[in-house]
Amino acid sequence: MAGENETHVMEFMLLGFSHSQPFFFVLFLAIYLATLLGNSAILALVSLDPHLHSPMYFFLSHLSCLDICYSSVTVPKILANALRPQATISYHGCLAQMFFLMGCAGAECALLAVMAYDRYAAICQPLRYTHTMSQGVCVVAATSCWLWGMLNSAVHTLLASRLSFCGAAQLQHIFCDVPPLLRAACSNTRPSEVALHAASVFVGLSPFLLVVVSYLCILATVLRMPVATGRHKAFSTCSAHLLVVALYFVTANLNYNRPSSGYSPAADTLVSTLYCIVTPMLNPLIYSLRNQEMRGALRKAVRGRGMLGS
Repeated sequence: MAGENETHVMEFMLLGFSHSQPFFFVLFLAIYLATLLGNSAILALVSLDPHLHSPMYFFLSHLSCLDICYSSVTVPKILANALRPQATISYHGCLAQMFFLMGCAGAECALLAVMAYDRYAAICQPLRYTHTMSQGVCVVAATSCWLWGMLNSAVHTLLASRLSFCGAAQLQHIFCDVPPLLRAACSNTRPSEVALHAASVFVGLSPFLLVVVSYLCILATVLRMPVATGRHKAFSTCSAHLLVVALYFVTANLNYNRPSSGYSPAADTLVSTLYCIVTPMLNPLIYSLRNQEMRGALRKAVRGRGMLGS
């Protein structure tokens, strides 16, 4: 019986790194430092520039916090394992990593939907915008996103803690996540699979549909604008968010909803890396390059620093 071969797991071997990988250490370190620098710069700009004290940038600062958390949950352990002959993570460390990773994932899905609604309210209902997105509403919305993510993550972590593993506990990955844990388990994984599919609908698909509906309404409103400059400004403020949404939801869907028949450990690791590590690095670049107000605040900060230096 399978139960006779179950063992009490103390740690998992992570087979994404077959041996010490100095090249990957340098690569992931560069990505991590770029993530910290870019998102910290956004937090500083939003905090210091009065022109950025608006709901849109309030939510953007929360997105930057999430991106820093995303990377900090996974990359430091990846860096440590990249220089070791055998990559490992403790059982409880694996569950903790998965908890915070899934928490950030759920919170970011909700936050991107809230940011889309904010743009809808600003462009489609400008006269009511101040009331609709008041400071109190923004605080409640951001707090709800974080709590929603933690609740989603608590369910997955609780179910994962009840899984059993037979023989050598090996994960075909470079960090702990739900899909590789389910593939490594030798006990009944049905409850976790059901929870993962339910989360894909309520935590992933529902916010994505809200984003789509919001931007369809925005598009209809923008096309009715009589002045071309107004249309250009509206598109410029929304284009950065649309790029972030597309990048995030596509990689997230690939990470958690790929068919098992075409499973490839290398492809799984690549998709997860794009979703959890590369995307948080790209988000501040997208917002700084595509958003005129962010570029203006950055130029102002650089000029001010230059004047202080002289």
